[in-house]
Amino acid sequence: MLISQILKKSSIIVPLKSAEKDDVIEELIDKLNENGLLTDRDDVLDKVMTREMTRSTGIGQGIAIPHGKSKGVNELIMAMGIASSEIDFDSIDNKPVSIVILLVSPAGQTGPHIQALAKISRLMLDGDFRQKLQDAQDAEEVYNLLSSKESE
Repeated sequence: MLISQILKKSSIIVPLKSAEKDDVIEELIDKLNENGLLTDRDDVLDKVMTREMTRSTGIGQGIAIPHGKSKGVNELIMAMGIASSEIDFDSIDNKPVSIVILLVSPAGQTGPHIQALAKISRLMLDGDFRQKLQDAQDAEEVYNLLSSKESE
């Protein structure tokens, strides 16, 4: 599974306009909706926010991966945002985030959902790579960085 095949350039926001956790999640969901990838925006928002209330998806090292399963999508989809200022995401390391990756899967699709989460987590272990993403100037640069990293 390649993240660069799931994440579309048009679903990357650099920089994020929002500065609050809930607003950032909604901004990314709205980007997916603008791109015609959602069949039920409200259900996607509800499922992702409900999952976030259960336990924060701020995984540490400046990264958050809000995610959920919803009837509002037909396939595994992603959006990504790079913040120009740090966002309080109630992360496990109590540090703010600047890279937010939203993942949404169809309601019954567990395997690919977990594989994608694991793949994203592995990619983000590289501190130099995270810094390059944070320094990226636009969606194209973010996408190219991801593609290059996955081909290593």
